[in-house]
Amino acid sequence: MNNTTIDYADFAEYDRRQRAIERHLVTAFLGGLAVGLTGMLISASGLAWLGQVYDPYAYLALALTVGATASGFGWALVTTFLAAVSTLVSALGASALTGDDAFDVIGGSPAGLNWTLALLVGLGLLASVTRRQDGWGDVAAGAVGAALIADVVDRATPGFIDSEQSFWPGPAMVVGLASVALVLALRRSTRGRLRALAMSAVFAGLFTVCLGAFVAGWIPLAV
Repeated sequence: MNNTTIDYADFAEYDRRQRAIERHLVTAFLGGLAVGLTGMLISASGLAWLGQVYDPYAYLALALTVGATASGFGWALVTTFLAAVSTLVSALGASALTGDDAFDVIGGSPAGLNWTLALLVGLGLLASVTRRQDGWGDVAAGAVGAALIADVVDRATPGFIDSEQSFWPGPAMVVGLASVALVLALRRSTRGRLRALAMSAVFAGLFTVCLGAFVAGWIPLAV
């Protein structure tokens, strides 16, 4: 007669993992609601300097946190998208209560809204990859820093697409230094941090050159 041994520890571990995923989904949803509602309150307060830092960087920070704490790449995609959509829903809901049904409450314009949503999901996926302790993790960390730095350059440089005169120097310096600190915090070894910083500089430089060429008309793209 065969005796079958059941390892209940495996079932317990599986149950803990599933419960952790459920909590992460709920937290991502509630976090998106809270961040979106807070953004609307800040926008209505009239504090322009605070709004410049909060939008879009609080939303990006939410996406990075959700992606980095997800159970895997697939769950990072799901939870980051859920957080982004709940952020949009709460912002639109709060805006509707004030009598404004515009879709530019996040990102400043409809096109900016689409870009912000795509950037949120993309950063969430990159944040998930930064958990790898290899070259791909370094590249992902560098790409995260480059995305934030490139946005700072775009907003702080006169003549660029989303340039804002009041964004320089205060908010730009704060966000730029925070981006560098984030890249350093995402890597554990000195070599990994150096490689991530180098990748950030390369990616941000390429983006700035391409953006400058687009603004100058060298890259004829319709928007």
